[in-house]
Parts: sequence; C-alpha cells; structure tokens
Amino acid sequence: MQGAIVTTSYDGTTDDLLTGGLGKSGLGFAALAPGFANPASPTAAELRRLAIYQNYRALLDTSTAGGYGVLYGPNIDVQGGNTLGEGKIAGEETIAFDDDGTGQVNATMMVQVPASFDPQNPCIVAVTSSGSRGIYGAVATAGEWGLKHGCAVTYSDKGSGMGVDDLMGNTVNVLDGTRAVATSAGSSSNFTASLSDADRAALNQQLPNRFAVKHAHSQQNPEKDWGRYTLHAVEFAFYVLNSKFGQPTGGGTVRTVHPGQAIVIAAGVSNGGGAALAAAEQDTQALISGVVAGEPQVQVVAAATIQRAGATVATSGKSLFDYTTYANLYQACATQASAYSGLTASTLGPAFDATAAAERCQSLRDKGLLSAQTGDTTTLANEALARLNQYGWEPQSNLLHLSHFASYATPAVAVTYANAYSRASVKDRLCGYSFAMVDATGAPQAVSASAGNQSSLAQIFANGNGLPPMSTIQLVNDDSLGGPRRDQVSLNASSKNDYNADGAACLRSLSTGTTDSGAPLSGSALDRANAVKEGIQQVLRSAQLRGVPTILVQGRADALVPVNHASRAYFGANRIADGPDSPTVYYEVDNAQHFDAFLTLSGLSTRYVPLQPYVIRALDLMYARLKSGAALPPSQLVHTTPRSSALTQLSAANVPPIPASPAAADLIGFANDTVSVP
Repeated sequence: MQGAIVTTSYDGTTDDLLTGGLGKSGLGFAALAPGFANPASPTAAELRRLAIYQNYRALLDTSTAGGYGVLYGPNIDVQGGNTLGEGKIAGEETIAFDDDGTGQVNATMMVQVPASFDPQNPCIVAVTSSGSRGIYGAVATAGEWGLKHGCAVTYSDKGSGMGVDDLMGNTVNVLDGTRAVATSAGSSSNFTASLSDADRAALNQQLPNRFAVKHAHSQQNPEKDWGRYTLHAVEFAFYVLNSKFGQPTGGGTVRTVHPGQAIVIAAGVSNGGGAALAAAEQDTQALISGVVAGEPQVQVVAAATIQRAGATVATSGKSLFDYTTYANLYQACATQASAYSGLTASTLGPAFDATAAAERCQSLRDKGLLSAQTGDTTTLANEALARLNQYGWEPQSNLLHLSHFASYATPAVAVTYANAYSRASVKDRLCGYSFAMVDATGAPQAVSASAGNQSSLAQIFANGNGLPPMSTIQLVNDDSLGGPRRDQVSLNASSKNDYNADGAACLRSLSTGTTDSGAPLSGSALDRANAVKEGIQQVLRSAQLRGVPTILVQGRADALVPVNHASRAYFGANRIADGPDSPTVYYEVDNAQHFDAFLTLSGLSTRYVPLQPYVIRALDLMYARLKSGAALPPSQLVHTTPRSSALTQLSAANVPPIPASPAAADLIGFANDTVSVP
C-alpha cells in the first residue's frame, strides 16, 4: 500500500455502499444524474455518487422493460424476490493505493464491508473493474451480488482506472477523484504523465490542450499485472477485515478472518473477468476459492481448435489487439452491408454517418484491403462483413458492428491498447492520435474555453471510463487535412471523411508488422510494432488454474470480445493445461452480447438478451459449490428468447435458468485438443 488509507461509514439511508444514496429509483433509466453544489469544484462525496450512477448505468440495462428492478437490481433479493425496496446497503468503505513505492503505479483498491458481514461465516468477493473504468466500475455487477450476500467486496481498478493528466493545466486526479496541481499532488496523484519539464513544454507548444490518460500512457502495460493487482486487493480485504474484527491482544491483533476459513470468489466482467482469471492463475497462496468470469477479455498462450456444429472455426484464439484492429478497419464499412438494409440506424446505435462509412469502404478497396472488383458500396460492405465473420465474429453479432463503431468502443480500444502494449509516451502520438477537448468544428480547444469544459474536467473521475472518447475528451486525428480534428469528422488527404482509414490502417500495421500491401515494416514503424508484440506477449495467460472451480459465462453474440477469441479459446486452453478433470465449466448464452446497456436501443432489445442474469446465476452456482459442494451444471449452450418488442417486459421465460442436466445436443465438449460447441 502507498499513502493514506481512508475509511468512510455509510448509514444505508442518506448514503450507502451500493447506490451512493440514490437507491434503486435513482439509478433507473429515467433518473436524472445527481448534481453538484459547484459543478466546477465538486466534492469527493459528490463525485463518488455520480461515479456510482454512471458506472451502474453503463454496465446494465436499467430500463424496467429490460429487466431492471424485475430480474436484477438493488431491490431484488438473493432469492430473486422484489423485497429490498430501494436496496441501499449500510457499511464501511476503505480506499487506498496499491503501489510499489514509486508512486508510478497507484492502482486503486477499495473494500466495502456491509453491516451484514458475519466474521464467523466470512465471504469475500474480489471484483475488478471492467474496461478501463475507475474503482466503482464493478459495483453494479458482481459487487452488488457480494454485498447482498453479506460478503465483503474488494475492488481493484487494476492500474488502468480514472487517471487524467491535463498537460496544459498541469492538473491530475487524486485518490478521492478530486483534482490537484500535479507538482503538489506528487505521489498522491492517480496518474501523472512521465514527462520532463522540457518535454511537457515542447508538447504543449506543438500540440496544445492535450491530455494523457492512464491506461494509454502510464508506460506500465498494466494488463500484465491485472492478476497481481486483484490478488493485492484480496490481501487488502483481509487486512481491513482483521483491523475491524480481529481479536486484540497485548502485542497486537489476532487474525479472525483468514484464507482457508473465508470463501473468496474472484469475479468480474470483460477486463474484470480477465483479471479474475489472471489472479487465479497467479495465486500461489491459495487465496481464491473460485472464479466467475463474465464475458472475459482474456488472451491465451496456446489455443485449442474450435469446432461449431462440427465445422472448424476459421479464426480463433487471436489477441485482443489483433482482432480489435481488424474490427477497427472493417466495422464502419460493414454497417452498409445487406444485413443492415431496411433497418433504421438510430435503433441500432448512436448517430452514424453513412456517407463516411461508404467512404471507408472505398478507402479499404483503394488500399487493397477489400478485393471486390466493383466499387459498389453494398458489395464492398458485404465483403467487409464476411471478413469479420471469417475472423471469428459469430453471425449473431452482425447487427452490433454499428453500435460498437459508432459509440467508438472499437476505435478507442484500438488506440488505447496500441499505446499500452508498446509502453508509449503521450508525446509519441501513435498513428497520429491524441486526446483533447474540441470546439464545434472538431478542432482541439483549451479547457478554459468554456465553463462546461472546466466542469467536465473537474468531474472526469465520475463521468469518464478511462477510454477516450469519454465525457468531453475526444479522440483526435492530428494528421487530418487542414489541422487536427476530432477523429470522427477528420479528413483524409483527398479531403474526404472516411472515418480516418489511414489511422485505422496504421494501427492494424502495428499488429501485423506489415504495410497495407503486405510489405514488412521498417525503421521506427517496425520498432513500434515489435514493442506492441512484446507487450502482448506479457499479457498472455496460461489457463492453468490448478483445480480452482471456475465458471466462464459469455454471450454468443459478443461483438467486442468475440467468443472464439475469448471464452471458447480459454476453455480449450484450460482443458489442455489442467486436463480432462478440470472443474472449469463454460456457459455460452445464446442471443447475449457484451454491452447490456445497449439494449435500451429498440433495434437491439428485440434481438438480444442481457447477460447480467447469467452472471448472477453463475455466482449463485459458484457460491453453492463452495458452500455446500453442489455440483456445477456441465458446459453448455444456454437457450434464450429475446423480447417481441421494446415495450414487452423481459421475464424469466426470456432468460431461463442454466439447466442442471442439459440436452445432449446443447453440451459443450472437449476432446483431442478440440472444443466442440453446438
């Protein structure tokens, strides 16, 4: 630990651990965001409340029709009943930095101890934030489950949380989310870019009004240590619990809560699920009793062959950077494919420029990255979509490419991980990308340009997700014709907006090590590609869990972290590493995808179901396994039924339980180094 350890008590009425005092009603889809007495100078308590509000709603569909308050949510008890009212949970919250003594890491740890915690029957849920989110980035998922079960919940932001360095203003975030001048914050800063005064001044002069963001620019490649940070959070939980419940003696305190006595479940979704798996692999102290990894972003050293319905999947087991840079090339064009014909774009995702998407198709053809002889947009787009399917995306995810590209999930991941894996400095501006606030034309502007900008930066801890674009901080193409512009509206050398095909191709080259034509990179471009390759090698997992009971649960339609590269690949790698008797099971959920919050879009709500009910059920199953030895259902495809309309209430019939004895045709098997999926 580094620096202060801060503990705050919450009474469960005016404020609480789960909802920030907002209750079930205050987190719902129609609820307005909590405000500030002074938006330009928010208090730590105000930031915490808004961070819980924003993170909860970012991870779950909080509409009633989508299941919030009916199948899941603060008001739903551990038996699935609507008995908890507003669902506020009293208890204590303790926060500290996890650091190596340099002040350069400062991953945030947090332990929530509900008032219902029983030291004679202890349980701990270790939850790591999803995506690049801050410390409240997993309260809505496994955090809520743990608090309702009377478990202490220990969190980590895994070293990639909400650290934003305003290079021009020289301000940074500190532990409680407020901002301070970097020079006075020192090692209490969540993240300060590693720049000399001369380098900072030169960058501010060349490209003023830019930001460094922790996940992209820490130069730590934090993903390699996600497992270690999660284990440190577990150790921190034991420290907090024994400080509170330990038996005092004349010479100190006798531990009353310790490993072996307490059930410890490592859990999380997306990056948090990947961190839970990494922690279990690295757990040499037997701290972790079981793992629940929802839609895990996890990459394996060696993958098994994957067969679906008896046919070998063409592409599987690729690294995150590989498949994301591939998606970043082709998704925009794919939105113009025949599959999208007759559908209203606004029902499938955010505002989207179809003209720019068509230009992307043409630019890909010009680069030789699409081979169709005709320049017809639909033909090119159909090829782009087919390429995505061949590269591991399930056909069920075809209509999700618009939402993932238009919301900038895919481009943001590609840019951030290019920087993270190569340990790039903010001054390197990989492939011409930077982060800035912008004016109405998309040109970078100063924080001081408006009161809104100033308030936005002051509140970034609560409103940001660690992955620009976030709040008012945008992804900028510094190489845009005529000067830097917001990436979505930037121009290529021909003065056309093709969603910055040149930038996307540059990022892809860092994965392949080749140019568009297939020629090997050379010089500094090759050096950077080799740095990315080295960074990826550092984050690959062995899938060796040494008999720790583990549940993988993921939606078949996942378009951000495709199943063929994630859960299917990890399940197979685990069987190879731990053998046929491994207690790891995999539940693949039909019609479920990555972002439950996207299901508020009418065009998606009738095609997909939320994954959260199955994360909850997986946690229930794991708890029963660890508590009473109950058997886990075998690996299987779980069938679901999407709603008939956006106004239809989601019910248990749409998302039925995981069968204890599934039909033989639904079983997921493994034999001869091959995963077999229905």
